[in-house]
Order: sequence, then structure tokens, then C-alpha cells
Amino acid sequence: MTTPTVRTAQTGAVLRITWNRPDALNALTGEMLAHAATAIEHEAQDRAARVIVLAGAGRAFSSGADLHQVNPDQSPDTETVEAANRLIRAIRTVPVPVVAAVRGAAAGVGCSIALAADLTVAAESAYFLLAFTGVGLMPDGGATAFVPASIGRARATRMAMLAERIDAGTAEDWGLISAAVPDDRFDEKVDALVERLSSGPTAAYAQIKRALDATSLGGLESALEAERAGQLALFGTRDFAEGAAAFLGKRAPRFVGE
Repeated sequence: MTTPTVRTAQTGAVLRITWNRPDALNALTGEMLAHAATAIEHEAQDRAARVIVLAGAGRAFSSGADLHQVNPDQSPDTETVEAANRLIRAIRTVPVPVVAAVRGAAAGVGCSIALAADLTVAAESAYFLLAFTGVGLMPDGGATAFVPASIGRARATRMAMLAERIDAGTAEDWGLISAAVPDDRFDEKVDALVERLSSGPTAAYAQIKRALDATSLGGLESALEAERAGQLALFGTRDFAEGAAAFLGKRAPRFVGE
């Protein structure tokens, strides 16, 4: 199931899905998101793996959606939003633990995906960024459900509106991620966690996921739909056209609020 931009590999009880656009900091396309969703959906049916690992090749987990594919003069289609929602649903419903192994940037929808995992482990040099308002958009990929469920409304609003970088240590302190580990021990720590999960009680893990989602993410589906509707409305604004043009032109945006 491997493609040039998404590597999938199963070794024993572990399925690894790796974004593979390191030169673009693993900027995500709708096709990449759909491919990852398909891999996880197939796993939910086949039950061949006992743990799934999401990672990025090179020095970033993901810089978010690929805005280089956006024409600021045209309304973008919904492929990326739809595929992101499909991936988030797959991560939350697959009956095995999903681990996000984060190096470098986890930004935009890349941040949303990292936080959708059951356990998110980050190198100390990594950071998390809901970068959407920088281009006149709102968080999607379930972030409006995952982030407040983890760190509360005030900090979630801060991340969503101010688009601040949250370093891995702070993310761990806040409860946004499971652990921040030294860069030189990152692979070791991730491998140890994955080994522990792969030899653990998978049936119990599945029930834990269902119960935790029922108690803390009961509004996820509503959030995904609200994000989709909000994002589609924002795609048609002058601020998004300006934000995308500014991003592509590597300059500061000049928003007008419409």
C-alpha cells in the first residue's frame, strides 16, 4: 500500500505509516490523507497489527496542508478537509492503539492528526502549532474537540486564535501530549512504547479507547461537521485569499476581516 508520499510497512504486530515528503516538511495533500485513512481502515478489518505508528520522514512530522496546491484566486475544493476527517475517524475507531511519533513541526492539520492519536510522543525539539489563523482559516481535523478535551477551553482558544508554537515540554506539562523525550533517545523511547503496546492486551485497549472517547470526545462528530462547515465558509473569504497569497509570497498577510 506504499506510495511515493506515504510509506506503509508492517513488521510483526506493528503497522507504521510515514508521511514521505521530507523536502516539503511533509505537507499533506488530500491523496496522502486518504491513503493513510485507507491503510488504517483496512487494519480495522484485517486485525493483523496490534499497534499503529504515525510518523514523518525527515525533520518534521507535518507542516500541515499543502498550500502550494492552492490557487488564491479560486475557491479550493473540499478534498483535503474530507480526507482529514476520514483519517481522524479511522484513527479513533480502529480497535488498536495509535501512536504519533513527532519530530520537528506538527502544524495545521498535521497537529490535529498528531493529537488524534491515543499516545503522542514528541522529541524535545518538536513543537505543536494550530497555524490556521495565519492564513485566515480555523482549526480542522478534529482539533476543536481534541485540544480543549486535553488542555481546557482557555488554552485551546489561545492555540487556535493566536497560532502560537507550543514546544514539546510545554505540551507535556499541559497534558496535550503523552511525553516529551530527549532528541537523542527519541527512537529508543518510541520503540519501547510500541513494543509494550504490541505485546499488551489489545482487547482491553480497544475497550479503553471506546470508553475514553465516549466520556471525553462525545462531541467529536459534531466538531468535525462544524469545522467542515466553518472551513468551507472561510475558503470563500478575502482573508483566506490574502492569507494563502501571503504564505505563497512569503510575506505578512493583511487581513480585512471579511
